[in-house]
This record gives sequence, structure tokens and C-alpha cells, in this order.
Amino acid sequence: MIRLDRVSKSFAAPDGRRIILQDASLHIPRGMSLGILAPNGTGKSTLVNMLAGIEPPDRGRITRRGRVSPPLGHAGGLLPDANGVANARSIARLNRADPDHVQCFIEWMADLGADMRKPVGTWSAGMRSRFCLAALLAIDFDVYLIDEGMPTTADQAFNARAEAVLAKRLESATAVIVSHQQWIVERFCSHRSQLTGGRLTSPHTAT
Repeated sequence: MIRLDRVSKSFAAPDGRRIILQDASLHIPRGMSLGILAPNGTGKSTLVNMLAGIEPPDRGRITRRGRVSPPLGHAGGLLPDANGVANARSIARLNRADPDHVQCFIEWMADLGADMRKPVGTWSAGMRSRFCLAALLAIDFDVYLIDEGMPTTADQAFNARAEAVLAKRLESATAVIVSHQQWIVERFCSHRSQLTGGRLTSPHTAT
């Protein structure tokens, strides 16, 4: 469960304050899969980081109950000089999970083969994206936070594995997917909200 109570967040910009959230209240109960549609440049990553507890709000309160995932749905947060195996095991330890299980799960889902033993900094953006989503789904969280949703890839076998695991996780977990792509929200979320100009709408059934 995640609850926002009158949360505000902004940054200094050359033309004044850039508002990310303004007096936003939102309740995401256990079991809801919520897609938040937000145009590019509106602070999607900032919002996800706030939900994860990485960034604090300027005002208001964010309450989290249960085990909330880090925002690993995008290709950030990796150690570029370490290889995929080392990154997988580091992610497992940070999240108090079994390193052997996490490594094996990522190797199965991402299917990077010998590249798992190469430095992450040598990987393509698509490879990093696949690795990060696999890492997110390798661990049992109560709430999954996904920045920009499923990665775009031509690998249909990976897409099928990732979508099947995500669907299974959503049978018992809460998910928040923040994206500018409506099709992602429609495919994976039971409810949707919208972030525009710092205003966050109340969740309603996705159609």
C-alpha cells in the first residue's frame, strides 16, 4: 500500500519553479495495478523515486506499507564497470534476496548469454533494459515500481517471459507503472491516473 497525503514537489528552473506535484493525494491499495500516464518532461522518474522513498517531498507525507521495490524498471542504477553477474548478486544483497536465485532468474529471463560476464558499460541500452526488468521481477516485492513500463525489444521470447512473470506477480502484488505510453497502461494496469502540470488525478478503471 502507498498513500500520498497533500504531497508537493518542485525544482528551481531558469524560468521559475518547475512543479512536479502540487498538493497531490492518492491511495494505492494492496492488489491494485495502477498506471500513471505522464507526458515526457513532467517528472516521471522523480515521482517514482518519491514513491520508492529515494527522494523526499517538499511538503506532505508518503506512507508505504509492505516491501516496496526500487525503481529498477529502467536501465539506471547499475555498476558499469562490473559485469552482469556481479550486478545481479549486488542487487540481491541490497534487497536481502538469495544471490544465487536472483542471478539464475536474470540469466533465464534476460537471456544475455556470455554478455552476463562482460562489463555492463559495454552493453547496449536494450540489454541493460532487459537486465533491469529481469532484476525487478526476480525478487518478491509487495509493491513493484516500474518507470516507463516494459522495455521495447524485438526479442519476442523475452517479451513473452517478462509479461508472463509480471502477470503472475500482479496476482498478489501491487504495481505502479509510470509511463507516457498509453498502451502499456492499458495492457498491464487495472486502474489509471494522469499527471499533468503537477496535478495527479484520482485512479479510475483503465479502459
